[in-house]
Amino acid sequence: MTDSADNKPNKALFWGCFIALVTTSFGFITRIFMLSDSTISTDLLALDAGEVGQYIGIQIWPFAISIIGFSLIIDKVGYKFSMIFAFACQIIWTVMGYLAISSDSMDVETRKQLIYWGGFILALGNGTVEAFINPVVATMFTKAKTKWLNILHAGWPGGLVVAGVLVIFMEKSPWEQKLLLIAIPAVIYFIMLIKQTFPVQERVSAGISYKGMLSEFGFLGGLVAAFVIFLQLDDSLNVNSIVLMVICGGMAVGLGLYTGSLGRPLMFVLLLIMMPLATTEIGTDAWISGIMENAVEKIHPGWILVYTSVIMMVLRFLAGPITHRLQPIPILIISSVLAIAGLASLSGAAGAAIIFVAATLYALGKTFFWPTMLGVVSEQTPKGGALTLNAVSGVGMLAVGVLGTPYIGALQEKKIVSEVAIIQEAAAVPGLIEDGSVSESVLKQQDKLYGTIKYPVLQMDAVNELIKKAPEGEQEEITKAITVAKNGSGQKALKNMTVFPFVMLIAYILMFLYFRSKGGYKPLELSADGGSSSDG
Repeated sequence: MTDSADNKPNKALFWGCFIALVTTSFGFITRIFMLSDSTISTDLLALDAGEVGQYIGIQIWPFAISIIGFSLIIDKVGYKFSMIFAFACQIIWTVMGYLAISSDSMDVETRKQLIYWGGFILALGNGTVEAFINPVVATMFTKAKTKWLNILHAGWPGGLVVAGVLVIFMEKSPWEQKLLLIAIPAVIYFIMLIKQTFPVQERVSAGISYKGMLSEFGFLGGLVAAFVIFLQLDDSLNVNSIVLMVICGGMAVGLGLYTGSLGRPLMFVLLLIMMPLATTEIGTDAWISGIMENAVEKIHPGWILVYTSVIMMVLRFLAGPITHRLQPIPILIISSVLAIAGLASLSGAAGAAIIFVAATLYALGKTFFWPTMLGVVSEQTPKGGALTLNAVSGVGMLAVGVLGTPYIGALQEKKIVSEVAIIQEAAAVPGLIEDGSVSESVLKQQDKLYGTIKYPVLQMDAVNELIKKAPEGEQEEITKAITVAKNGSGQKALKNMTVFPFVMLIAYILMFLYFRSKGGYKPLELSADGGSSSDG
């Protein structure tokens, strides 16, 4: 392909981008499975569920830094430089993770630092992958963006399937070997793309200025980004919160003053919607194996994630006929309903067959969320170029990293406490239940998640000490009941997570009514003079 306005589809370039996305999911799922393994998270790193959520979050929220950061400069530094940077980050994480797991002499704190910051570097690389693949594909397929972005994003579940199956079959292999899996697709896409010539982005070809691109984002878009950035930095840095808030808010104000624009109101709404959307898909996927670990017997819980990923992969490859028959907003409305039904069903499902039926609903729901949202953004804000297209992904990943995954972990810990409180046998344990709730003496109050997500953690050592004071013949029965409550709480917490797709459902219905009032949903196309017009 040549750098021209022609931008004819290049199969080698498309499939190189596809495998680059596969690589991101290889890194995601291998690290998720590792943190879901109690021999790593509990025995090796000594983490509770909320802290595991933070370790999961660190491999998600920095994604926003690189995808938004590179979107601002990618037309200057080039797609190829971005690709090389992404490849380097993914290999660096592989080395850091390998060293943390394989060293016998390393102390716990050093291991934790390597795993934590290695996740940060991995996220930077993964964000950079999306920073270049999304605008490349949207530029190659200007007449069918939603269709081809869906096909491109089949690479994400495709990678989850392949890497998930490999990790499950390597169950008895040491974790340092499993972590090396990411290097396989990374090397493949690097070889495929290093000699390719990338297209000129649609915005650049149409002559839209850099300031014009930023104007689509504007003050309102900057405000959303500043909010989630503040939450993360406030937790990570030893800086006065008010000072940090002023700095982050100042960034949004500065963007508004520079562009002289509030930004597209629709873009502002899409950014807000992307927060619960990312949590529904990425946040739940990050936790699902650990949550369902005690709900399925005789099979690896990772098969649930693999199964839902197979459904996503197949349906995204078949996105052409679906997007031809249904416009993007109705697809998103239907997806929200299915996601609500799927999560609610999973929360109470028992037995492998019922669990996989419920998982099917969840998979059908989440399949088209991400790429269809990208299609809507690309079709409705083409002047925003790479920035608006990638900003929704960046804000979504930042939100799920700083709020979504820790909140899901906190929900599980809260559910453990509430489930223990309603166990009838627990009343026979002096000092365990007081006024219908678990005694503060056996709880550890966690409030370090941005000072907003506070949750109690049940201290089992203290609980076991109290159980010893119960009638001798009842101690075993009480211990068993508490264990059952503890193990099943994560699954029950899935019902609380339906709030995310429910919020999305309301938003999409309102968007549908808005577009209908305007004569229906119509994609905008850039003309040669930099203007835009609706297609059809």
